Amino acid sequence: MTQGGNDTQTDPPRIAVDEGRVVLSGDLLIDGVAALSCDVDTAQGVDIKQVGRMDTAGAWFVLDLAGRIGGQGGTVPITGASDVQQLLLDTVSANMPGGDVPQAKRQSIADVIEGVGQSVHGSWRLVIEVTGFLGQVMAALATLVIHPRRLRLTSLVHHMQEVGLKAVPIVTLMAFLIGVVLAFQGSVQLRQFGAEVFVVDLIAIAVLRELGILLTAIIIAGRSGSAFTAAIGSMKMREEVDAMRTLGLDPVQILVVPRVLALIITLPILGLIADVSGLVGGAMMSWIELGVSPSVFQSRLVANINLWQFSVGIIKAPFFALIIGVIGCYEGLKVGGNAESLGRLTSTSVVVSIFLVIVADAMFSIFFALVGV
Repeated sequence: MTQGGNDTQTDPPRIAVDEGRVVLSGDLLIDGVAALSCDVDTAQGVDIKQVGRMDTAGAWFVLDLAGRIGGQGGTVPITGASDVQQLLLDTVSANMPGGDVPQAKRQSIADVIEGVGQSVHGSWRLVIEVTGFLGQVMAALATLVIHPRRLRLTSLVHHMQEVGLKAVPIVTLMAFLIGVVLAFQGSVQLRQFGAEVFVVDLIAIAVLRELGILLTAIIIAGRSGSAFTAAIGSMKMREEVDAMRTLGLDPVQILVVPRVLALIITLPILGLIADVSGLVGGAMMSWIELGVSPSVFQSRLVANINLWQFSVGIIKAPFFALIIGVIGCYEGLKVGGNAESLGRLTSTSVVVSIFLVIVADAMFSIFFALVGV
């Protein structure tokens, strides 16, 4: 009776260092392993031959101890385990974070080529889908020309206020600072040659042809394009878009067209505001840094900059607006039923819009150079 009672008693776990090995003894159970501690800096292995019973917590303690002793070099040997104990150690090791994780498979040349092919195929499918969506938008816009009463005027005015009027402060400040920077940097270089007056030409051409409308489009892509994706994506998550289709309403006509039209109308106006603000900033810095008075700045601007310099920038605006609006709404309609897809596609909308705007600007620059404008 006494022997049976002794069989069920727990033998407290003990830890010691003997001849460079950490020796564990007793029962390694969840109730006792937390209190074990020992200086194991000089140890070279773990011996559990004297361990009696061991549960999952005890096995984890042994494996963690071996890992701490091994440091960056991996785990040290664990000796003295019975078959049952070794099986438990292997099971716990396989389920520990980073335990027995197979090494990453080395990619062969064929794998790399396959990955490139899949990326190209995915990009091509995206181009086809966006082109098809652009066709739907253009068809909806053509329908408005035939049936003007289908235009949702209230929605159009609302979006013009959101993407146009409310964007005026940030566009104005951005363009003003760009003009200041151009004048300051240009003056540093032109002063070396005594050609300070040519800073007027530098500012006018850079702002009117390129930077004014390009940076405005980038700001609108980050501000309004992402807002389009988030708004339409939220409606998609709440199944409002599906409800529209069930009622026989066209989401492109109701959700996309007013937003795209609002951008097409307001972006040239914002571009004009950016041009004026950029010239004002450049004129102010030229006066401060170079002593070019506003009257001299104005006279040189009128004498050397023709209308085409301004028109080249404004001509780009509707195309940039179409890119931003179509991409923003397209990504919004792709949103699934979770918030993760909404955030991911909102970021994608901004990145793709800015990329395509820059590509379009480069193509316009090449075209105008070829025709001599």
